Amino acid sequence: MIELKEVIRTIPDFPEQGILFRDITTVLQNPDAFKFAVDKIADAVSGWDFDLIAGPESRGFIFGTPLSYILGKGFVPIRKAGKLPYKTISKSYSLEYGSASVEMHTDAILPGQKVIIIDDLLATGGTCKAIAQLIEEAGGEVAGMCFLIELLELGGREKNSGYDIKSILRY
Repeated sequence: MIELKEVIRTIPDFPEQGILFRDITTVLQNPDAFKFAVDKIADAVSGWDFDLIAGPESRGFIFGTPLSYILGKGFVPIRKAGKLPYKTISKSYSLEYGSASVEMHTDAILPGQKVIIIDDLLATGGTCKAIAQLIEEAGGEVAGMCFLIELLELGGREKNSGYDIKSILRY
């Protein structure tokens, strides 16, 4: 069995002093670790009833699309503002140093569809909260959120307390 915490590289003082950055590129470079990570996420969401997987660029794409393939579900790309070619809806959210926006196509989710959110990391929870709001604005239902890594001290789970949240690794 692979110990993912041993594969994930920790980089001190990035992006700023005092931060321990959990770098998943070492997982992506290791085919066995990457397969193991995707399989663990698939196991974690196996009990959920859902139609679609939504994932934010770019690392939500990395884990969400193979999961979509394995589980036979559609994938909804959530992008930064201005990156999608069709009509979009957007949601802004706060960051420590400003704000950001995420968008999806207006026809990506049909009313009543159940959607899970997949990403590599749950930190402060702002991005996944904005994605959940997009899904709900489109008439969809958030069936759950699953992350490879959860940084417990940053409170992302609490910010999204109304949703079923799973994480594979917790720091």
